[in-house]
Amino acid sequence: MTSNFIDYVKINVRSGHGGSGSSHFRREKHVPKGGPDGGDGGRGGHVVLRGTTDHWTLLHLKYQKHIFAKDGNGGEGQRRSGSQGADAIIEVPLGTIVRDPETGDFLAEVTKQDEEVILLRGGRGGLGNYNFKSSTNQSPHYAQPGEIGEDKWVILELKVLADVGLVGFPNAGKSTLLSVMSAAKPEIADYPFTTIVPNLGVVSYRGFRSFVMADIPGIIEGAAEGKGLGTRFLRHIERNSILLFLVPASAEDINEEYHVLLNELKQYNPALLDKERILAISKMDLVETEEHRERILSQIPEGLSHIFFSSIMEQGLVELKDLLWSTLQNAQPPVQEIEAGNDEA
Repeated sequence: MTSNFIDYVKINVRSGHGGSGSSHFRREKHVPKGGPDGGDGGRGGHVVLRGTTDHWTLLHLKYQKHIFAKDGNGGEGQRRSGSQGADAIIEVPLGTIVRDPETGDFLAEVTKQDEEVILLRGGRGGLGNYNFKSSTNQSPHYAQPGEIGEDKWVILELKVLADVGLVGFPNAGKSTLLSVMSAAKPEIADYPFTTIVPNLGVVSYRGFRSFVMADIPGIIEGAAEGKGLGTRFLRHIERNSILLFLVPASAEDINEEYHVLLNELKQYNPALLDKERILAISKMDLVETEEHRERILSQIPEGLSHIFFSSIMEQGLVELKDLLWSTLQNAQPPVQEIEAGNDEA
């Protein structure tokens, strides 16, 4: 099945040329030799990025490889300036960045609704001959041509904006957690890579507050080198304020699985380790004995905030919301173990 989630496109953009200035002289019935009155040319159109929540992928730009702004019009007599060329407005989802395809250099980003960033400026309009008259040159026949617009290939890359990013191996329970914590309805099945695109959900919290959670496609060991889904979706984690690591209670070694995930993020971008991290042990409904629970506790890395929960039994979800919210508010919650519970949010 072809996915409609497009987070990478390469397009050619061109700003408009500036209009030429006018070399015109005033001519009236009783003024046979009027002075220069040529107007200025109009500015060429800019290429502008505009953030919008109407799009959540770059799909609408996938087959639109060339986007050109309009040229400015030339000046006219009676010192009338030419009209400006129309800007080319490119609507992009929030979290879009622009890079140079040859150097990879960062050029711009859009992160807010209706935020506008001028990607390429239109050429300036030329000055009309009226601007060049002087005491020594009262009849200038010269007017400036308009400036040439810019032409450039750029890469648009989307990084999903979310407060909380779910990190884990395939089948760790990320999609199920998102489905019970929010109104999102991701595909859920018992096989690897059920999630092949990021899913966003708005999680309601106490007092009509909310935060955004992103289900990032599952990581496998070697993802930073391109294995599995590779680095294609690792970049979406860069935008998250908190990384919520999900490890199922059925894992052979909680500590080892957590550090494999951590290592993949470190290899992709070491700066990701500076983000707040919380370890969530999912699928606690599979834990039937106290011995199993004690073994899980012994495998949790020291000094790491953690919580137990079960999406199926809806246990520990309220406590998980509390922990995420307090961390988002920079409350720096103490290292703790939070038990599964049944309180209402």
